[in-house]
Amino acid sequence: MAVRTADPYRDLDVIDAHAPRVNQAVIGAVALLAVATGWWPLLGLLCLQLVLGLTMGRRWCLACVAYFELLQPRIGEGPLEDARPPRFANMMGAIVLGAATLAYAVGVPLGGAVLGLLVAGLALLAAVTGLCTGCEIYRLGARLRGIGSRRITRIDPADVGGVTDGAIVQFTHPLCSDCHRLERDLRGQGRSVITVDVRHRPDLARKYGVAIVPTAIAVDAAGAVRSRIA
Repeated sequence: MAVRTADPYRDLDVIDAHAPRVNQAVIGAVALLAVATGWWPLLGLLCLQLVLGLTMGRRWCLACVAYFELLQPRIGEGPLEDARPPRFANMMGAIVLGAATLAYAVGVPLGGAVLGLLVAGLALLAAVTGLCTGCEIYRLGARLRGIGSRRITRIDPADVGGVTDGAIVQFTHPLCSDCHRLERDLRGQGRSVITVDVRHRPDLARKYGVAIVPTAIAVDAAGAVRSRIA
């Protein structure tokens, strides 16, 4: 059995990147079936399943459990990524599926079919290509929040144990594959990297408006932000 780096039911701030794609494949296939056959209550069941997973944890997400218990032990753990973008995508999916169900229920089948096909198309696109529209919307919003916040214009050197001119302050997570890859690349370029573990320092993540990891910024000796690296 493949060794897991992250426990899928306890390490909720990260997720195996393959798990959301399996979930999206199931959502897309079932939503398409619902619209094609007219069995629109299936859309409501999909909405309920997403809501249960979002509010009660991954053990209530049937597609997630199937992946973690049946597939992951055989194919191995995939890259670990920040769990917040796919979670936001699930929230969007639940809202649109709920609206589609409501449209069918009140006698507007065309509206329900359009919304159902929208979910099916975007979910299957994410499953096949990895392009998750909801995730990209989350990342765009996170970037806009970071740019709009004055807190990110300067890092207090005391918060990170001091900085030198040209140093990179990287907000990271110990289980984030992209974080480790970025840190290796930066150190390989000879850059000085100061890491801030958001798991142990969530206060600093909140203080500087870090909504997604990895976030890396170059600073000068006074802590003023010179540029965003990632």
